[in-house]
Amino acid sequence: MNSQSTPEKPSPVVQPWAQPFWDAAKQQRLLLQHCQDCGQTIHYPRIECPVCASPRLDWRAASGRGTIYSFTVVHSNAPSAFVADLPYVVAVIRLEEGVQMLSNVVQCDPTQLQCDQAVEVVFEPLNETFTLPKFRPVQ
Repeated sequence: MNSQSTPEKPSPVVQPWAQPFWDAAKQQRLLLQHCQDCGQTIHYPRIECPVCASPRLDWRAASGRGTIYSFTVVHSNAPSAFVADLPYVVAVIRLEEGVQMLSNVVQCDPTQLQCDQAVEVVFEPLNETFTLPKFRPVQ
């Protein structure tokens, strides 16, 4: 890489127990873990339930709908792979299933966003290996 080229965006580091989440995202599906013992929906992927410590977890399709819990608009950034995306929105999304997910809100005017605003999942390829779940305002 020379000093004039833009660095590549980093790829997620995937643990084996999270692979189903990333495989589904590549197929433009949002999956969440579910505890077979206590019924808890879980995100981020784990090897056991954070509520009851059960290792009996499965995967279920998520609605892909939620609301913005909190967000920030990034207007400036040191030279990095994200400079071309400025301004961009980093948000905590509260999914209908009750869990929260850190993501980006895209396809919007950042000045029009507000907490509790309804959003829906969209999928954006990062590279040939990864597709990222992001969110856009519901029209």
